Amino acid sequence: MKTLIKNIDIITMDADKNRYPGGAILYEGDTIEYVGPFSDLEDKIKEDNRQVKVIDGRGMLALPGFINAHTHIPMTAFRGYADNMALWEWLTQKIWPMEAKLKPGDCYWLSLLGAAEMIMAGVTTFSDMYMFTGDIARAAADSGMRAVISRAMVGPDDTYGQRLKDVEELAEWQNKAEGRITMMIAPHAVYTCSPDFLVTCRKLAEEYKTGIHIHLSETAKEVEDCLKEHGKTPVKHLYDLGYFDLPVTAAHCVHLTDEDMDLMARHDVRVAHCPSSNMKLASGFAPVDRMLKRGITVSLGTDGAASNNNLSILKEMSVAALIAKGYTGDPNALPAHKVVEMATASGAKALMLEDKTGSLEAGKKADIQLIDTSGPHLFPKEDPLVHLVYSGYSGDVDTLVINGRVVMQGRKLTTIDLGLVYKEVEKIVNRLRN
Repeated sequence: MKTLIKNIDIITMDADKNRYPGGAILYEGDTIEYVGPFSDLEDKIKEDNRQVKVIDGRGMLALPGFINAHTHIPMTAFRGYADNMALWEWLTQKIWPMEAKLKPGDCYWLSLLGAAEMIMAGVTTFSDMYMFTGDIARAAADSGMRAVISRAMVGPDDTYGQRLKDVEELAEWQNKAEGRITMMIAPHAVYTCSPDFLVTCRKLAEEYKTGIHIHLSETAKEVEDCLKEHGKTPVKHLYDLGYFDLPVTAAHCVHLTDEDMDLMARHDVRVAHCPSSNMKLASGFAPVDRMLKRGITVSLGTDGAASNNNLSILKEMSVAALIAKGYTGDPNALPAHKVVEMATASGAKALMLEDKTGSLEAGKKADIQLIDTSGPHLFPKEDPLVHLVYSGYSGDVDTLVINGRVVMQGRKLTTIDLGLVYKEVEKIVNRLRN
């Protein structure tokens, strides 16, 4: 069956920045066939004898689904658990000891909770770095989400064998779930991986012909410690280990030198900017303006719900735009259209999915969000992207389509039983904290 969304204001986020007021989107199965004025499509629809399901998008704005380029989705369990702490103390005193109590199966329910939250905030794709990756993949498959999943690797230690098994299992998931699940290799960071182990992870990425997802230059302490131990910044350290010969998505990138950014630009290192988490953990402000001027691809991520404390990319858009202006003293820094691009097309590029998602155009997957524009906070009508970034709420997202499947309509989830998820997550959290 074909599906037609009509009477909808469309912002495609394609390379030509096309917009179609009162336009139409036609998709069949998981793929978009047409985006544009309804008048150019009407005759084709009449000639087509196949049944067409019609969604009336009147009063709605259509955008490609948002992309969360860096998160740890099972950390929904730790939302509100550890606050008012810097990253190192937060990790060592609170998060890592609690994570050690997680059991197989826990991360399925914790990930479903995160998936529900992201779906209700217009996110169609997420990139995750964590453990129990089979649970995360199963949650992505069941929820209908598109996901790039990476097994967090630290070492060397005696758990490498299990982590390698998790990587092998992830590779098998790439042939399941209608192709919605892909993988990367994820050495956690330069401060949790020895140089030899970082090389091991790089070779693993080469073996699986995939990219690398890593935390990079997140805190001043990370940079200072790397300079003391290796005589170079974390960026230069990875470069010297051959990392930039592969696609790299680097999360955070808060503390960068000009030389770091020049290296990243030359080797097309993609950045996942996580402004809320960086502020909450007092890590600082990433130099997004200087990265963009060098042509570095900058996407948006929420980080985990333990350090944010939510998984809304729409919120990250607003925070990112405001920080850029306040941090630089330039009111023109990071305008609304650019920050929406970071949340869509740039996110797809950061995850090596630009041929599948990130914009609304024929041939790409039907990853579509419909945003209700009737709220008083979106009136009077001006540039919808400006309203979206500075006035929008996650609750404005009315309908979400992923890979051609409606996973939320009229704010009602169709793939997740939220009541059951709450019940199971509560059991897990009670066990972890007692």
